[in-house]
Amino acid sequence: MSDPVNHPDHYQSASGLECIDAIRAALTPDEFRGYCKGAALKYIWREAKKGQNESLAKSVWYLNEAQK
Repeated sequence: MSDPVNHPDHYQSASGLECIDAIRAALTPDEFRGYCKGAALKYIWREAKKGQNESLAKSVWYLNEAQK
């Protein structure tokens, strides 16, 4: 079953690698934290026009990733 917030199908490769894991591996911890904060802001910014509750949930997901 697809999980559009925590594990969207369109961000997984055929091998099972998720895009977020590749991004984390390519960046320093500080760069990755900044990336996550920016992504969270993007989802908050657009939530009224696209996604609403799902966009808010996704922003929380990115903030949680920033803390790992």
